[in-house]
Amino acid sequence: MERDISYVPGPPPIFDGEDYELWAARITTHLEALDLWEAVEENYDVPELPSNPTMAQIKIHRERKTKKAKAKNCLFSAVSKIIFTRIMNLKSAKEIWDYLKSEYQGCERTKGMQVLKLGKEFEMQSMKETETIKGYADRLLSIANKVRLLGKDFPDERIVQKILVTVLEKYESKISTLEESKDLSTITLGELINALQAQEQRRMVRQEEVVQGAFHMKAQSTWKKKKLEGFSEQQGETFPPCPHCKKTNHPQKRCWWRLDVKCRKCGNMGHVERIASLNERRQR
Repeated sequence: MERDISYVPGPPPIFDGEDYELWAARITTHLEALDLWEAVEENYDVPELPSNPTMAQIKIHRERKTKKAKAKNCLFSAVSKIIFTRIMNLKSAKEIWDYLKSEYQGCERTKGMQVLKLGKEFEMQSMKETETIKGYADRLLSIANKVRLLGKDFPDERIVQKILVTVLEKYESKISTLEESKDLSTITLGELINALQAQEQRRMVRQEEVVQGAFHMKAQSTWKKKKLEGFSEQQGETFPPCPHCKKTNHPQKRCWWRLDVKCRKCGNMGHVERIASLNERRQR
């Protein structure tokens, strides 16, 4: 089978001793994309070339030998430095694969204990107040996929039931609507997440509208208050001491005793006409 030369896989996933099943699934796909998995899985022999080989025989011999070397090199590149020191003396990709599997996959009893631990972790999950429905579903799916990688079944229906029972109260109305429109025992995980996400997005839009409305009302209130105040002198308002009269109930530019003002009543400098009028009344 010819490999599509236009496809260039990225670097291999690196195994550091943790989550072997996850790494094994990813590296298997990586090797298949490079057309090297056969060299790992079958560990075929490459017989010596016959006397006077044909060009076709030489080509096939070279390709099969090269694939085995490439598969071994790929596995060497896909492990951490510490793990590499444990496999560096193994002769073939098949030997490397079998060693890693026996060393890190664990026996059936160990896998069974891991499944039980993950099952308990799954049951303990609950949705957080600040969490989105997608974030919660992804958290549950992560646990379910770890169980599946251990070779155990974990149906989506179990995740659906978990979400229906443990979502926050704000989703209850949507779940009730779904119950009326269809049988929840047959709803898929994707359908449930999409339905709850739609309600979540509508609520977020409404909340944004409320916040924007409140901000607009506050801005209007502030504007009206400033307009009423007029940024001018108000009764009881305190200003810095006036340099002309030392009082604090008016700004400097409105002082009646400004040195640069000329009284229009008496013609003298240094006060406004109100001062002249007051003096006249006092003299009567």
